[in-house]
Amino acid sequence: MSELKFKRVLLKLSGEALAPQEGSGIDPHAANEIALHVKSVVEMGADLAIVIGGGNLWRGKIGIEVGMDQATADYMGMLATVMNSLVLMDALEHIGVTTRVQTAIQMQSVAEPYIRRRALRHIEKGRVVIFAGGTGNPYFTTDTAAALRAVEMHADILIKATKVDGIYDSDPRKNPAAKKFDTIRYIDALSMQLEVMDSTAISLCMDNKMPVLVLNLWENESLKKALSGEKVGTLVIP
Repeated sequence: MSELKFKRVLLKLSGEALAPQEGSGIDPHAANEIALHVKSVVEMGADLAIVIGGGNLWRGKIGIEVGMDQATADYMGMLATVMNSLVLMDALEHIGVTTRVQTAIQMQSVAEPYIRRRALRHIEKGRVVIFAGGTGNPYFTTDTAAALRAVEMHADILIKATKVDGIYDSDPRKNPAAKKFDTIRYIDALSMQLEVMDSTAISLCMDNKMPVLVLNLWENESLKKALSGEKVGTLVIP
C-alpha cells in the first residue's frame, strides 16, 4: 500500500463525466471507467467521498432562460444528481467497492438521508460515500455542495476532476499559448475569474483552508499520483 499524502479526499465530478461522447444522458461505460479510478485509490487506503453534478441530464439555466422559476429548475438539477449517484454506486458495487448514497433531499426508498455523523462512520469503515442532492437548497451549485461536504467530512483535500489537466489563465482548447498554473491562491483565482469553481465554493474553501486540486481524472493515473504527493494538475491554496 503506497504512503498517502492525502488520506481523506472529497472527489468532485461533473455530470458530464457520465455523459456519452456525443450528446447528453448517462453512459454506463463511463460510470464503469470512473469506478475503476475510484477503486484504485480505495485500494491504496484512501477514504473517499464523492459529489457529482447533474449537468448531463439537466441544466437549470436552460429552464430559467425560458421563464422557469429558479428554485424549481434547481430542484430538478438536484434530482438529476441522485440519478447519477445511483449509477455510479451501482458501477462501484459491481467491482467490489462498498458504497453508500446519501441525499440532501429525502427519498428513503432509493438512498439514505444525509446525516453527517452517519456519513463519517461510513467513511471510517472504508465505504465510499456519494453525496447527492447538492446542498438540498436551490441557488447553490454542486461545487458549493462539494466544498461544504469536504469541510464537514474533515477531508484533507477537495479534488475537482475535469477533462483539463489543471487551471490555465485562458481556455487551452481555444488558446494554444494559455499558461498553466502549478499553484494559485484562492484570492487570485477569484480576482482573475478563472472559473475553477463558483465564487461561493472557493470562498468556503478559503475560509476553512481547504486545499483544492484540479486535475484530469482520465490522464495517466493522475488521481493515484495526486494522493501519493506527485505533482499533478493545479493546487489552489491560501
